[in-house]
Amino acid sequence: MKELIINADDFGLSSGANRGIVTAWQQGVLTGASLMVGGAAFKEAVALAGEHPGLQVGLHLTLVQGRAVLEQKGLPALVDADGEFGNDPVLAGMRYFFLKPLRKRLYHEIEAQIARCLDAGIKLSHLDGHLNIHMHPVVFDILCELMPKYGIRSFRLSRESLAANLAVDRKRLAGKCADAFIFASLAQRCRSRLDRLGIRYAAEVKGLLNSGRMTEDYLLQALDSVGEGLTEIYFHPGCRPCAELDRWMPDYRHDEELAALTSSRVAGKLARLGIRLRNYRGEVKNYA
Repeated sequence: MKELIINADDFGLSSGANRGIVTAWQQGVLTGASLMVGGAAFKEAVALAGEHPGLQVGLHLTLVQGRAVLEQKGLPALVDADGEFGNDPVLAGMRYFFLKPLRKRLYHEIEAQIARCLDAGIKLSHLDGHLNIHMHPVVFDILCELMPKYGIRSFRLSRESLAANLAVDRKRLAGKCADAFIFASLAQRCRSRLDRLGIRYAAEVKGLLNSGRMTEDYLLQALDSVGEGLTEIYFHPGCRPCAELDRWMPDYRHDEELAALTSSRVAGKLARLGIRLRNYRGEVKNYA
């Protein structure tokens, strides 16, 4: 059987992101969302999650391009004077790997983000990361301690078939090759530990190589390569005008991704292919 989780990232980033996610849940094929606890619209997102209990919510761990939950003091600094993480994911990743004194700070910040979700009444169904920072070796090792502690049983193991992606869209070829190689290597490192911990993950995750450009036309073609078992596809739906979306992701096609998630053509193709929609909890969603 082919089963598909369709998830939206950045829940809580802004009202524009929240509107897009709720619309995709109510009127489209979305099955879940991932919550940014440091986002400007976090409280609004928590309220919306309460109004829509069928929408599963996980943690969108944020350690780059976002705001920390804990106040940070001392050196080396995890955040800047405004409490924000760095904007460059490569530089942030290098700092987290090579500056060992940061690891204790990372541990406390990650735990605080999990706790803030739980304290808000969110029953976390899964965990992933902004810009897939949850796959970073140092971050992942911390998560392997904290996920069992807090009962988190599902994890986005981010890796995508390069061949399947390029069969649909050959733009950004060099970047896609690099991303596919890096995340395949990281996934190989993560998989055995997830198995030992009994933490579930999808057989493939689509959305990594076309992040921010998951349009209707792209999705209609990408669905042909969904394999047997469980697949996750993640999106960034949103509604403009929205200053926060423009600030963080000016090139992302948020409105087009929302249109893809609410497309009758997409719903019809899912039905024709016999792909069952579900979330990480295993709850099935009917085609909108």
